[in-house]
Amino acid sequence: MKMEEEDPVRFGAEFGPKRTEHSTGVSLNTFKTLVWVSNIGGLVLFALGLELIMVQQQFYLGLAAIVGGVAIALFPSNYEIVG
Repeated sequence: MKMEEEDPVRFGAEFGPKRTEHSTGVSLNTFKTLVWVSNIGGLVLFALGLELIMVQQQFYLGLAAIVGGVAIALFPSNYEIVG
């Protein structure tokens, strides 16, 4: 029996430098929606982080919120746009 090498279907198969044959990417409309949602979410977390740092005097929690906001805002750049 010949063992076949199979590409595993994984969650978020659109991610990463190597696209598997099972990944389809996302449409342009879906990508635009992801960008808007992530940018708004990232902006809210960033503003919350500034509020925590300046008003509440909680530096580390505010810094974590700012870093999380930036990470969320950058998230859609991992998707591959198809067609």
